[in-house]
Amino acid sequence: MISTLSSFPPPTSSVSAPSPRFSPHLLSHPSYLLLELCTDQLELRRFLPHVVKRGLHREHAFQTRLVALFARFGSLRDAALVFDSVEHKPEELYHSLLKGHAKYSSLDRAIAFYLAMRHASVRPAVYNFTYLLKACGDRSDLRRGREMHAQLVTSGFSSNVFAMTAVVNMYAKCRRIADARRMFDRMPERDLVAWNAIVCGYAQNGMAVMALEMVIELQKDGHRPDSITLVSALPACTSIGSLRTGKSFHAFAIRAGSDSLVNVSTALLDMYSKCGAIKIARLLFDRMPHKNVVSWNSMIDGYGQNGNACEALRLFKKMIEEGIQATDVSIMGALYACGELGDIDEGRRVHDMLKRIGLESDVSVMNALITMYSKCKRVDLAEQVFEKLKAKTLVSWNAMILGYAQNDRIEDALRLFIKMQEENVKPDSFTMVSVIPALADVSVLRQAKWIHGFAIRLFLDKNIFVMTALIDLYAKCGGVQIARKLFDAMGERHVTTWNAMIDGYGTHGFGKSAVDLFEEMKRSSVKPNDITFLSVLSACSHSGLVHEGKKYFASMKQDYCFEPGMDHYGCMVDLLGRAGRLDEAWDFIQKMPNKPGISVYGAMLGACKIHKNVKLGEVAAKRLFELEPDEGGYHVLLANIYATASMWEDVARVRTMMEKKGLRKTPGFSSIDLKNRIHTFYSGSTDHPQAEKIYTRLTRLIDEIKAAGYVPDTDSSHDVEEDVKEQLLNTHSEKLAIAFGLINTAPGSTIQIRKNLRVCKDCHNATKFISQVTGREIIVRDMQRFHHFKNGQCSCGDYW
Repeated sequence: MISTLSSFPPPTSSVSAPSPRFSPHLLSHPSYLLLELCTDQLELRRFLPHVVKRGLHREHAFQTRLVALFARFGSLRDAALVFDSVEHKPEELYHSLLKGHAKYSSLDRAIAFYLAMRHASVRPAVYNFTYLLKACGDRSDLRRGREMHAQLVTSGFSSNVFAMTAVVNMYAKCRRIADARRMFDRMPERDLVAWNAIVCGYAQNGMAVMALEMVIELQKDGHRPDSITLVSALPACTSIGSLRTGKSFHAFAIRAGSDSLVNVSTALLDMYSKCGAIKIARLLFDRMPHKNVVSWNSMIDGYGQNGNACEALRLFKKMIEEGIQATDVSIMGALYACGELGDIDEGRRVHDMLKRIGLESDVSVMNALITMYSKCKRVDLAEQVFEKLKAKTLVSWNAMILGYAQNDRIEDALRLFIKMQEENVKPDSFTMVSVIPALADVSVLRQAKWIHGFAIRLFLDKNIFVMTALIDLYAKCGGVQIARKLFDAMGERHVTTWNAMIDGYGTHGFGKSAVDLFEEMKRSSVKPNDITFLSVLSACSHSGLVHEGKKYFASMKQDYCFEPGMDHYGCMVDLLGRAGRLDEAWDFIQKMPNKPGISVYGAMLGACKIHKNVKLGEVAAKRLFELEPDEGGYHVLLANIYATASMWEDVARVRTMMEKKGLRKTPGFSSIDLKNRIHTFYSGSTDHPQAEKIYTRLTRLIDEIKAAGYVPDTDSSHDVEEDVKEQLLNTHSEKLAIAFGLINTAPGSTIQIRKNLRVCKDCHNATKFISQVTGREIIVRDMQRFHHFKNGQCSCGDYW
């Protein structure tokens, strides 16, 4: 093809000439008619030899047509060869080639050709500017867009409706909606296309209310909305969550007869699904006479976003079975569904499919693949995808960091966070919201302050989601007072912000503060959600606020129309059980509308352990063994209940059962952060470099607290002498960690440790005395809550 065109004689002049007259008979020539029928580049290349063979390529009519076709199909090099072969170039040649450059070339090259056209004294046409302004808008190049706007004005088209509509579009796409509106208001006349441009501009710039208002205004101006108006306005209904407005547009589409158009029906089903009316969306989808891949993608995404990943995946498979070629959007919808379902087998099949259709180089698809593997607990496969990804984006880094954090690979998450900065990838708010919860699991106040400072340096300290994550982090690192200061300093609060602070108070045992904050929230513009109630019920449970807890549980359904979930029922059982109202808790379980789950019976068993109720403990344990037979923790709890009742034969029976099933008790450990290093201790461990000093200090410490009134709790041990029982208690991991902290920190400073299990009664009692005799504040975070020990008292009031 190129060699054929290169035989064209070179031009003798690049200056345009008046358009030559076409011979009328050429326009009806069979070869010209064949060119008129070309629909793609392949057909054009088949017909061209006939044109060249007959010497028709030297005729202006054919040259003009060839340049237009090559430009339309993106063969700009071929178009340029024909263009350059023409000695006296008519203006139509310039206009055709400029259109091709605007669509397929870089913006710089397109504008360079426009300038060359002006240099050749070619008068610009209106559509020259519409092409170039569209290119500027599509590339969000405001500077070039303004230059073209200025050229348009100097060329005398500032009153032309088509040209000014292109200007409005350009400014809207460059996110300068105020400038777009200003240009729109200056138009002496406006057609429906111009109105659609400003409606679409407002919708695309997140100004949904204004978009809908402009639909009303265009009707006042005497225009009737068309399919483009509907497709532009329906996303605005989604943005404000107005199903009612969306339905009114649907009714209008039915009356106008445009509801059968595939783009309108697709926009409607997308609106319904995103407004939560997934059943209506599916009904509309099933009734569509024609569906394109966008329709399928919208429905698949709708199911995914409405929590029905199973149906999303089923619909994706049906789409493939019907011969619809999956796109990048289809694949990402399927990967999302696989991740939500934790279905690694289906996820791998989708991975194989995307390879076959050549989407391995699509970074957005690969990011979705990383997320899918991470959610399926195969972070090793996510790593492989991430490492092979050549063009990593910020989203890629964020997906991998979040994947590590979700799979408890905290050190890897922090390592990658540091590496991305070494590679000059600037973190954003999503990065921070992924990293901060990972640090919360470590529960080190020093690291909380470090990441807070980092957020300030990134100017993210005003971001509502970052600040919410920081509030949660400080609360989980023992700094609940700092968390409250951040909360109070926030100008705007999301519902998750309130939830984080309420939950923070609850885990620290400050139930009254949690309740007061919840009451303040009820007076604010932010409405509680189901997580809010879960947080406040948990806070009431940890602080023995039974009356308040029962009131809020009732209010949840009566005042806010929330149906309690299994976790809410579990909180109520925990609330009643901790308070010693075991019969009431059991009666509550019997009256539950749904079949009780693990969280409910787990709370009941825990309460039976606290209050030494063997009878109900046995019943709760039996149900737990049926629901989760491989969880050893429940067996240990039951054994402890028997031990406190001195039922040693039953203790032996439960332990034998565990041995037969291969179940093991989770080993308890305590950790303490000192000088950028986490020191971990297990009960009776002697492998620490300072072991000798620790045990010496602990021996002296036990003597000191005994003198102050401490009496070891040896009731849960048997078959060993009393002094051996004490020795076992004295080497519990939290006592070792506290002794280490006393040796290595300054007098009067706070000691903070973390325990992976619930703190035992003896250690809790001993730590109160240690805080008294040493004058230290000791903060212990166990698996359920924080304990602040100071002056011989604990913040939990011995209620945990």
